[in-house]
Amino acid sequence: MNFPSDIMYHPEHTWARLEGDIVVVGISDYAQDQLGEVLYVEMPEVGDEVRQGEVFGSIESAKVVSDLYAPVSGEVVEINEALEDSPELTNESPYEDGWIIKVSIKDKEELNNLLDSEQYQESL
Repeated sequence: MNFPSDIMYHPEHTWARLEGDIVVVGISDYAQDQLGEVLYVEMPEVGDEVRQGEVFGSIESAKVVSDLYAPVSGEVVEINEALEDSPELTNESPYEDGWIIKVSIKDKEELNNLLDSEQYQESL
């Protein structure tokens, strides 16, 4: 399992990587491993607002459909359109090519509510 230390983790297995005022969001390596082969990712629309800890979409595998929880609050500024044709990117590259949304963060203090790599691994 891969748990990069440069990102923060939500307890519901999404991650957040701050890039200026934008937060890139995806699912953790642990989550993709538990799901198995991802078949579909339901994402919000660009311009939608997401709120920390609330569901912003879902991810479907052969085993289960799981809710996706926003690690931060803000406006969706980009979705990963590549996932529409290649949802398996969330399995193959959960922290790079398999990102799900980008959010213009409202309050960077919300990042303090997330887990670092070590805390996330301990929570598993």
